[in-house]
Amino acid sequence: MNSASPFSSLEGLGLGLRSQHYQDILSGQNHPQWFEALTDNYMGDGGLPLQYLSQIAERFPITFHGIGLSLGSLDPLNQDYLKKLKALVDRFQPALVSDHLCWTSASGLHGHDLFPMPYTELAAKHIAERIEQVQEYLGRQILIENVSSYLEFKDSYLSEVDFLCEVLERADCLLLCDINNIYVSAQNHQFDAKDYLARLSADRVKELHLAGFEDQGTH
Repeated sequence: MNSASPFSSLEGLGLGLRSQHYQDILSGQNHPQWFEALTDNYMGDGGLPLQYLSQIAERFPITFHGIGLSLGSLDPLNQDYLKKLKALVDRFQPALVSDHLCWTSASGLHGHDLFPMPYTELAAKHIAERIEQVQEYLGRQILIENVSSYLEFKDSYLSEVDFLCEVLERADCLLLCDINNIYVSAQNHQFDAKDYLARLSADRVKELHLAGFEDQGTH
């Protein structure tokens, strides 16, 4: 699949693409209207995952959602990761490409988690500049997703939603709004989730994530 995808826009309900669903998707009748593929699962050279993704992308619109850009890190952007991401984007022409408003690595070490940013003007400028670099390299706007958080930096003086809106404007990027993450962070940090949602510009929101959570009490 080397040409542009026939699916340039999204409507309705999508579902996260998982390997255990490949056969059902290709053989069944009842499906959501599109699928979200985890980019990091398809960066290898060849193999069955890419073969299945090619078949599915010929039948359904797809989006790409990643966890490896580490947009908020102080490390340089991972050029090898970017090259692999661009190759996938150019090949499959997904309707949307997204990653997270967070950092996942520091000093070359990966934490295997989505760590929140300090909510400051300096941090907003830093991550916005990196988002702009990614968008220029890919030749398209990307979406950033708000993450859930369990701690905050002492240096933060902006609210999470103020920080998010600042980044969206500075980078001129789009938003993947995770409803569950807003609720979880609101519970952890005692802010009003409805007020948070009311602050968001509808023009920036191009995708919503809905998921579940489990109350772990004080743990």
